[in-house]
Amino acid sequence: MSLQSPPAAAAATDLSPDPGAELPPGAQLNQGTAESPSAEEGGGGAEEQEEEGEKEKEREKLLPIPSASSAAAGGLERGTKNQFSTFSNFITTINQKKEGIGNRNSPTQLVIPNIKNVRDLPPICLDVRQKQRISIDTLPQELKAPIPPEPSLPVRTKTVKDFQDDVEKAKSSGDWKAVHDFYTTTFDSFLEINAAFKKDANSPFNTIEDSGIDAKFVNVVYDALLNTPQDVQKSVLKGVINGLLQEWTGPRTKDDLRAYCILLQNPQFSNTSTYVIYAHLLRQIAALTEADHHFLVHWSKKISQKRFKQLVDRLLQFISLRLFPAKPEEFPPMVKCTWWIPSAAKVLALFNAANCLISPPIISYTDFYNSTLDHIDLMEEYHNWQCYGNSHRFSFCQYPFIISIAAKKVIIQRDSEQQMISIARQSLVDKVSRRQKPDMNMLFLNVKVRRTHLVSDSLDELARKRADLKKKLKVTFVGEAGLDMGGLTKEWFLLLIRQIFHPDYGMFTYHKDSHCHWFSSFKCDNYSEFRLVGALMGLAVYNSITLDIRFPPCCYKKLLSPPIVPCDHSTLVGICAVTLDDLFQIMPELAHGLSELLSYEGNVEEDFYSTFQVFQEEFGVIKSYNLKPNGDKIPVTNQNRKEYVQLYVDFLLNKSIYKQFAAFYYGFHSVCASYALLLLRPEEVEILVCGSPELDMSALQRSTQYEGYQKTDLTIRYFWDVVLGFSLDLQKKLLHFATGSDRVPVGGMADLNFKISKSETSTDWLPVAHTCFNQLCLPPYKNKKELKQKLIIGISNAEGFGLE
Repeated sequence: MSLQSPPAAAAATDLSPDPGAELPPGAQLNQGTAESPSAEEGGGGAEEQEEEGEKEKEREKLLPIPSASSAAAGGLERGTKNQFSTFSNFITTINQKKEGIGNRNSPTQLVIPNIKNVRDLPPICLDVRQKQRISIDTLPQELKAPIPPEPSLPVRTKTVKDFQDDVEKAKSSGDWKAVHDFYTTTFDSFLEINAAFKKDANSPFNTIEDSGIDAKFVNVVYDALLNTPQDVQKSVLKGVINGLLQEWTGPRTKDDLRAYCILLQNPQFSNTSTYVIYAHLLRQIAALTEADHHFLVHWSKKISQKRFKQLVDRLLQFISLRLFPAKPEEFPPMVKCTWWIPSAAKVLALFNAANCLISPPIISYTDFYNSTLDHIDLMEEYHNWQCYGNSHRFSFCQYPFIISIAAKKVIIQRDSEQQMISIARQSLVDKVSRRQKPDMNMLFLNVKVRRTHLVSDSLDELARKRADLKKKLKVTFVGEAGLDMGGLTKEWFLLLIRQIFHPDYGMFTYHKDSHCHWFSSFKCDNYSEFRLVGALMGLAVYNSITLDIRFPPCCYKKLLSPPIVPCDHSTLVGICAVTLDDLFQIMPELAHGLSELLSYEGNVEEDFYSTFQVFQEEFGVIKSYNLKPNGDKIPVTNQNRKEYVQLYVDFLLNKSIYKQFAAFYYGFHSVCASYALLLLRPEEVEILVCGSPELDMSALQRSTQYEGYQKTDLTIRYFWDVVLGFSLDLQKKLLHFATGSDRVPVGGMADLNFKISKSETSTDWLPVAHTCFNQLCLPPYKNKKELKQKLIIGISNAEGFGLE
């Protein structure tokens, strides 16, 4: 089965370019018409009405940029009807503060923007269905327009030490005037922000590699801000408002981008009372051009890990509290500010892109997860994304990096269930239309196999019943009585995986150094068994079964290349950009040798005497392959060794196993063909297939069920005392012994349904496990020492269905 992306569904993605690649421009988020700003922010109480009337026009002009999603109300109407007065109070105090500020180079009065300059929100995120990677060099010519001249900056000479001295004097004397004047002047306009924090006022800093921001000074100023008096903090917010109200008559300068970059780091935006201002800042940043976003992304990757995580957490908190406000009266009604969450999501996409540009990333991809989204209607979000893309309404599926793996699993499971029901219903209708008696078995994928011919029977069954792969799986072993309630299905997976991945079978090679399997490059006439393994993985995901498979991360990257099976069967599949790092995860010794070649300081051609030709052994015969035309005649030199290494890695991980992996790819997607795969990262596919490596034995203890024992029994107390004291390696061995895998399902330990049963055998016996049911049979050992000794022997020597 193949799926095509509907043309109307141009959704945004997680902006995950390859390390070292240039920032890709994005795909459009929902665009709409500007809503009435006066309806979006409410006024104060009755006693403020006269003053508010005078400022009404200025407040109405605060939103010069059109709504990011005027039609998103259908997906985001979860807010309150109450009005928010804090922002109005900030506006009201602006003129009251003017007299105390003194003369400055920057304007002090509110600037009313020109409505004619209103622009549609430009795209910043790639279509998640396209997965393209585009360099700045490929941007349209209009995005490479001449850089507008930077206005001259005021001269500000205060240094980090000067500022720190001022703060210390203020703390000791109680006189904050110097500090107040600094904050008031610095944040009054974008020009002043640059004057204070630009490393060199006379240098343009127009490259993506150097923002020109004095990060140390910015950090010191912001760290001190929250410990200053309230009037100082309010003056900063007033200055931010002034900057956001500035009238833009042309493209943003790099000084403007620097100001945005600095303002985003303001710790005051962690307070919900500042969210209205924060929302407008995010809106303006989201509305920048693709080229401007490109600069912001590359500048952001230079932010320290601690500050970067704070920025991401602040944006995630903003989204969470807008969805589920602790005090709804603090915010405008959701229907009046539908652009808040789309704007925050677009800015988050910039940070996600910056995070992916660096290897290793600044923070883990899981730090972008927003667990609050686990509690919204995910299927509505998914269907909106499927049906509308980003054309009509906002969906979090446009930004899959925000959705947790647990939430994605829910989406995939429900999507799978709906496909199962649809296929089963169609089978029933077909049966009835032919006037045949309906049979309950027609609602399932019934697999009947002989234990003695497990692989061949399974291959025949899945090939013969290809149209039923999306039905609920039910396994029967020929000649054995028993109803499959889940145990037989898991046993079938366990036995089949063990047999197929056995070294003697020859399909996969086990690499001891990396503890993983990789595809055998041996040529053969029929690659159907590789298709079977792919189908097995797909069935495991489809039926929520965790497999004990050890593929390297590169495998899952290839499995999503592309994530949707192309309709044109001549299109290459399973081919992805690979690096030396990918080879390190499979063949570390060979990768180390190639790394040494790259760093070798002598004469490569004379000392290594290599050509662009490699050799592989196949069934005892040495075969040669040219990495490029006439490769056997092209020597490897200091100048072309990078090309040689790249071609060699590509040969090992792509070209030499293409037919094997293509069969594997088509097998997996024959079961899992779904748009839900577009939401997944390669790492997340691995977790869905194999489970998570993070163990929490305390959580397992809380969710364990007992049969013949009570949790207060002495044997059970001994057991958990021993297990919780085990090393991580022994805990993994216990989990593998009892469940067939040392990994945890996406839903956590509770999803294992782990059970400890009382074994009435002699205490001289070792514990026994039924991996098909995640059950451990434990004799009533007399003391903790005996239990620990027998348990370690059992879990350390068990292999398959017996002892080594």
